[in-house]
Amino acid sequence: MEQKIIARCRRLAECSEEPGYITRTFLSLPMHEIYALLRGWMEQAGMKVHVDAVGNLHGVYPASRPDAARLYVGSHLDTVPHAGAFDGILGVVLGVALVEQRAGNRMPFHIEVIGFSEEEGVRFGVPFIGSRAFAGDPLRDSRIDEAARAFGLDPSRIIEAQADAGAIGYLEFHIEQGPVLDNLGLPLGLVEAIVGQSRLTVRFRGQANHAGTTPMHLRRDAMATAAEWIAAVEREACGTDGLVATVGRLNAQPAAVNVIAETAEASLDIRHPIDAVRTAAATRLLRCADQIAARRGLTLSSELHLDQAAVPMDPELTHILGRAGGGNLHRMASGAGHDAMIVARRMPAAMLFLRSPGGISHHPDETVLPEDVAAALAVGMRFLECLEAQNG
Repeated sequence: MEQKIIARCRRLAECSEEPGYITRTFLSLPMHEIYALLRGWMEQAGMKVHVDAVGNLHGVYPASRPDAARLYVGSHLDTVPHAGAFDGILGVVLGVALVEQRAGNRMPFHIEVIGFSEEEGVRFGVPFIGSRAFAGDPLRDSRIDEAARAFGLDPSRIIEAQADAGAIGYLEFHIEQGPVLDNLGLPLGLVEAIVGQSRLTVRFRGQANHAGTTPMHLRRDAMATAAEWIAAVEREACGTDGLVATVGRLNAQPAAVNVIAETAEASLDIRHPIDAVRTAAATRLLRCADQIAARRGLTLSSELHLDQAAVPMDPELTHILGRAGGGNLHRMASGAGHDAMIVARRMPAAMLFLRSPGGISHHPDETVLPEDVAAALAVGMRFLECLEAQNG
């Protein structure tokens, strides 16, 4: 079965907006083929399939009685540009495989496999379009409505995309997208929380001047000031357990080789499972930037773009998932955002990570190991059995 799952992910990866690459954004044309392929596999497994008003794909495997509660299993169908074949889509294909493994045997709860239409935020710069509608908090944007209509959907019916009240919960399988499990030599990880995240822009303003005639001690160099601060960001993160901090973008002006930079604008992305640790680190780094700028005769300004709180996974559902893994799964936090963090606003949510060989993701070389897929499927089956015993 694991080879079949991997082959299906590879087949879905061929549905792309760019020949030779895997690029599939919200409600782009390749999504029609994605839905057709998944619909076929879902219906073969005995599921009833529909697409909601925001483009989420639903496959429902009915319970032994119609009034039963519902377990959702899913992830997202879209990708970043030039992506790998497994980010998001593996969680949907694994959900279908779980139903196939039931071989027609009904359970005391409905299993609904959901493929969210959008998580990455590529097409319109806003993420989680699919899971936000599912959680009952849809993004209202005329661009989204227009894209839905062009795809053949009716955005006026978006309220119907909401999950059922009283659901058992939501389970998401996902590749780790990082190197932790691979470095530990472990196939699977039990996600206890999705880290909180702050995103800021920090701007240093100094004085442009001639690079050849201005002595070093008379310069107000914005680029050199930013460089000193970037080194401080790295020290802060290395000195705080569990903290990651990244300056991923730096823009200096006037951007000439023979002109001292007047301005330097740097991004800051900072994450930690504990919100108080994250916010304290962000405060220290802004204070540090201000001190460095003042000492060098520059001015500082900053702008906060995102302050996302950490999202713990549901303790009870996570305990059941851990028990299904034999009680010895590596417990970890997710450094990336996932649909589970949005769905957790609506219902209990749990996540299982699969090892990312080489820690590679958001890249064509992204892959999974067949034995890890088999292990994840086995844990998923035992998870269903545990829920069956509880809800029988």
